[in-house]
Order: sequence, then C-alpha cells, then structure tokens
Amino acid sequence: MKVKQKGILSLVATVAVIALTAFVAVCGIGSKKWGSMSDVKLGLDLAGGVSITYEAVKENPTRQEMDDTFYKMQLRAQDFNSEAAVYMEGDNRINVDIPDVTDANVVLEKLGDAGKIYFIYGQSAQGEENITFDTENGGYKLARPLEDIIADGDVVIDGACIAGAEAVIGQGSLGANDYQVKLTLNDSGKNQFSEATAYAYSYYNPAAVSIRNIIAIVYDGEVYSAPMVSAHISDGNAVINGQKDYEESKQLASIIRNGALPLELREIRSTVVGAKLGTEAINTSLLAGVIGFILVLIFMIVMYRIPGLASSLALCLYVTVMIICLNLFNVTLTLYGVAGIILSIGMAVDANVIVFTRISEELGTGKTVRSSIKKGFEKALSAIVDGNVTTLIAAAVLYFLGSGTIKGFAQTLAIGIILSMGTALFVTKFILNALYNTGLDHEKFYGIKKEGKVFPFTKHGIKYLVIFGVVLVALVASLIIGKTRSGNSLNYGLDFMGGTSTEIVFSGSAPGNQELEQLVQDSIGKSGEVVQIQGEEAAIIKTEVLSLAEKTELEVALHEKYGVSSEDITSTSISGTVSGEMKSDAVVAVLVATICMMLYIWIRFKNLGFAASSVLALCHDVLFVLMVYAVSRISVGNAFIACMLTLVGYSINATIVVFDRIRENMKEKLKKDSIEDVVNSSISQTISRSINTSLTTFVMVLVLSIFGVSSIREFSIPLMAGIVCGAYSSVFLAGTLWYHINKLRAGKEQEQ
Repeated sequence: MKVKQKGILSLVATVAVIALTAFVAVCGIGSKKWGSMSDVKLGLDLAGGVSITYEAVKENPTRQEMDDTFYKMQLRAQDFNSEAAVYMEGDNRINVDIPDVTDANVVLEKLGDAGKIYFIYGQSAQGEENITFDTENGGYKLARPLEDIIADGDVVIDGACIAGAEAVIGQGSLGANDYQVKLTLNDSGKNQFSEATAYAYSYYNPAAVSIRNIIAIVYDGEVYSAPMVSAHISDGNAVINGQKDYEESKQLASIIRNGALPLELREIRSTVVGAKLGTEAINTSLLAGVIGFILVLIFMIVMYRIPGLASSLALCLYVTVMIICLNLFNVTLTLYGVAGIILSIGMAVDANVIVFTRISEELGTGKTVRSSIKKGFEKALSAIVDGNVTTLIAAAVLYFLGSGTIKGFAQTLAIGIILSMGTALFVTKFILNALYNTGLDHEKFYGIKKEGKVFPFTKHGIKYLVIFGVVLVALVASLIIGKTRSGNSLNYGLDFMGGTSTEIVFSGSAPGNQELEQLVQDSIGKSGEVVQIQGEEAAIIKTEVLSLAEKTELEVALHEKYGVSSEDITSTSISGTVSGEMKSDAVVAVLVATICMMLYIWIRFKNLGFAASSVLALCHDVLFVLMVYAVSRISVGNAFIACMLTLVGYSINATIVVFDRIRENMKEKLKKDSIEDVVNSSISQTISRSINTSLTTFVMVLVLSIFGVSSIREFSIPLMAGIVCGAYSSVFLAGTLWYHINKLRAGKEQEQ
C-alpha cells in the first residue's frame, strides 16, 4: 500500500509541476509576466519591423572608427524604438534591428544618412542652454540672440574641422577627479575656433553667472553639451569639462568623433516585415505546433500504452519549460525558431521510442516489468546521448556559421535537444516508475517484443548501390535540365543571387503575374519576376536590388492600384556581395558539420568504419534532398542551409541507433554468430524505432508545411523528403556499408 501511495503522490507532484510551469508559460510571474509566451522577445519576422545590415565603404576601417559608427547607429536606432538591437558583424559591418515601426522607409532613409555635428556659438541665461531648430527660417536658435560680430546660432565649426576627441580624467580645484573631453582641431578648425573663442572670451565675466557665453555641441539636431567659454583657445587644443563620470566623457568624445570621422556606410542587406504579416506567421506556426503536438501524443499513447502516457506527460512539461527557457536565456524567437521548437518536439519522441523499444525487448526475454524498465533506460542511454550530441553539433555549426533568423533556429533547436534528452532520461523515467507503483504493473500495459524475423540486409548491398546510383543520375539530370531551362542548375533564391524580394498579401485574390510585372515596369522602370504563393492571396515580386526611392514608388503604386498597406508588405534586399558569401557559407557549414560528426563517431565507436559508413549514408541523403530541390525548383536560400544541416544531424542520429545496436550485439553474440548475422539482426531489431521516430517527426513537419507561411513551407517540404530518406539510409545503407567496409578491411589484413 505504501508503494501505491508513493506512486500516487509522485503522479500528483508531476501534474502539479506541469500545471505550475504551464501557468508560468501562459500567465508569467509578476507585473512584467516573466517566463510567459507574451514576454518572449520576438524577431522581426514575427513582430514586424526593419532589419538592415550596413558595410563600411572604406576598406579595413579601424576598430575605433567602427566603434564610433556603432555607437552612432545605436543612438539613431533607439530614437525609433527603445527595444532596437544594434550589433557588430565581423570587422566592417553593423546590423540594426528595429521592431514595431510604422513607416519603414523613413527608418531606412534616416539610418543610412551620414549625420552631422556642429559647434554652435550662442549666449544664454543660466539653465537655458537648450538649442532648437528654427523651422521657419532654418538654422539653430539659442535662448538669447545677440547682435554682434558672431550672431547667435552661427556654426563655429563642423565635423570636418575635428582631428580627434578622447576622454581624459583631469584634476579639479579641490583634488577631485574632473572628467573631461580633450578636443583636437585641424588647421582649418583651429583658426575658426580661435576667432570664436576670442570673441566669446572678451565677454567672459565669472561674476555674471546669469549670462553664459557658450559653444554648444549639436549632433543630429540634439544638444549633447553646452560648455561655457572661459578662455581664448588659439592652438586647436580644447578641454571640455564638467561631465559627471568617465563614461559620460567617453560618450561625448565618441559623439564628437562620429561627426569628425564618419564612416560612409552602404546597405548590403535589408528586410522590412509588415506587422500584420508577422502576426499571421506566428499564429499559423503556433497552430501547426498545437495540432502536431496533439497528434504525436495520441500516437505515443496508442503505440506504447503506459510508457506512451508517461512520455506524453513528460512532453507537456518539456513544452512549458521550453517557453520558460526562451525567457531565461533571452532568446529572440524567430519564425525559423518556432520551426526549430516544433521540429524538436518530433525529435524529442526519438529518445522515448528508443527507451520503450528496449523495455519491450527486455520483457520479451522474460524479465519482470520493473527490471525491464531499469534495463531499458540503461541500454538506451548510449544511443540517446550519441544521437543527440551529433544533432547538437549541427545546431552549433548553424549558430556560428549562420546569420539572422537561422541563428534563432539553431538556438531553439539546441535548447530543445538538451531539454528533450533530459525529459526522456529523467522525467519520463520518474513518471513511468510512478505509474508502475500505482498498480499499472502488468506487462500487457507495456508491450512485449519477442525476437522477430531477421532480414538479410547485407545480401542486398548491390541493390542499395543501384538505388544510390539512380539518385545520383536523377540529380545530375535535374541539374542539367534546370541549367538549360533557366540558366541556373538550382532555383537560387534572394540569399544566393542578390536582389530585392517584395512579398505582398492582397485583401482578395492576387493579381496575375503579367499584371504585376507591368505594374513594376510602369512604376520603377524595371523588370520583375512574379511568383504566386499557392494557397495564399499573396505574390512575391523579385527584382534587382532596388533603391529606397524605388521601393517607395513600388509601394505607392501597389497601394494606389490594390489598396495594399505597408503592413501587408515584406521587403528583403541583399547585395551580390552578401549572396556570394552565403553560397560559400552553405558549403562550408555542411562540410564542417559532417567532419565534426565523423570525428565524434570515430572517437565514440573506436572504429573508422562506423564513421566512414555514416558519412557515405549521409552523402546519399544530402544528394537526395538536393535532387528534391532541383526537381521541385524550391527556392535555394538561407532555409536551404538550415534544412541541410538539420537533415545531417537527424540522419546521423538515426544511423547511430543502428550502430549502437551493432556495437552491443558484437559483444554479446559474436561468439556464436558471424558479423553478417550480427549486422542483420541489429538492423532488424531497430526497424520499429526508425519507422516510429521518423513518423512522429514527419507528422510535425508535415503539419508545419500545411499551416506555415511560404518561407517555412520552403524549409519543411525538403526536410520531409530528408526525413524519409534518412530513415531509408539508416535501415538499408548504414549498417550494410559498415559490414562491407569491415569485410574489406579484414580481407586486406589477412593478405598482409
């Protein structure tokens, strides 16, 4: 009775924890709703907004120049939205992300402007140093105008006169620190500044504190400092004192340098997402996640009974904790990030399936249910850890070599993998033992797997190679046909070709291609290719890179003819430089991930044959998916990198399960069975796991492709093909290849 009570209490505690984490995930903690879905930081593709990448025109800019430009862009971006994010990319690029903007074109125009800094003379009453812009007459205006040689509001010098500015710490009259900015002027600025300070100093009267002769520092229309002139400065070296701390001195020095050493920037990549489109993207993706999740839970309970129920409860906890972790690690959730979560739910089932298959096998040998549960988790551990580590390698490569939304996908995928492994190994085990203790201890609730039929996989190696050859021929043929018809072997998207892509959602049916192409020609005088989005009242217009003025003209034309608002338009521009980099990055990313995985498998299995055969099977999968891209003409862009690397991790994961079983059986059966028999029995024993895991992941991705927006569909459809192909290669190719490689090596060793 005590055992049953313990089981009931454990289940109650589990449900309570799930309820608590669900409450946090939905409602949050405190007034700011920390931990909730609403508190998760959304990327621009979900929240709407503007994302721009600038590159310095100057070759090899100094770190100081880039830091100054970076600070300037921060100030500007935060004028539009305090949540704006500005970050460096490499040594000469700056990314700016500004969410929730109403007029994207204004942002694009002002952010790209070089900006100006002025030193302006004036006289004002104490405490009235604010300078305003005179909209009627033009120019800057101080509080008290003068009618003297230098008129109030006259520009003394501008940024071109400044040679340098740096923060220094001086000594005050009472020995305290005096935080200053040391200003250095060039020859042109020195003479002008000398004249202005001589005039101002001639009126200097320390006793007359009510009136101040100042030279204000104005940057982009805002006064940052208004120091009083207390000396005639003739040598071009001035000191601005009175800052409250060293940080304030550094900021003022940086502002002055921005005007003095402006880096000319060119826009190389930009994305504008309407708020309505962002909302639609997250709603459809979440709907896909909910539907897919429910289907997976039903499948697990029907297939695995009590263990399936335990895994379903663990998966509920997994989802709620995942949401909290997005808050905890301050992850910016992108559209691909949502896809990563949904995909990781399907992959989370994998660890549970491995464990449950092991439990049913142990029951088939006559062990008790309790013993089978214990042994099942122990024997599944190595396959789960190795499989998840290889997928983490793919996520890491995506994060470090990817950019923008792909990084968000990598982050959520990595968090999902770690959480899924933890819930499968610990939470599912805890719940399963609790259910057992409540009295659900009969083996009929867990399923018994007897020794099944062993299929002679190794005898059909030639057939598998023929299929491999057919895939290769089909790939080459499709690439040649694509090259002949369109000039490109693959349908390279904007990321790999450069240009501007404008996606428009219409209130009714989308106009025909010819009508839209004519609109583009009439409005901006350029040709454009129109792609209709199936199942949506939307179309994509692809053109060469458009200037801001051309983007604005096209949007105006769309609004006037079809009533389309800016909220219904997503615009992306990528220069040829960036697109070339993305092509090379895609190849490098896949190669790096493959090499890292091969090394890991070699080290873990202590056998180069396992590593070599896994890579060969992986090549088959990659080539197959590449053929799918070539035949279907799905756009090859940033999503292509994510799809390929996800496939690489997933395919290796499935292969490792087979290899882990071969390794285990080699120790137990090799004394009485041949290596060929061991390989065939190992593959046969893991077939059900390969099918069930592939099925659950396939369902999640299928639902995503049905309900997701067009960009997610381009990611999910090839991935579904990769999941099917990965299941095939792990069952039919990987083990068979290892057997023949091992046989070949053994033959060579005997010859020697």
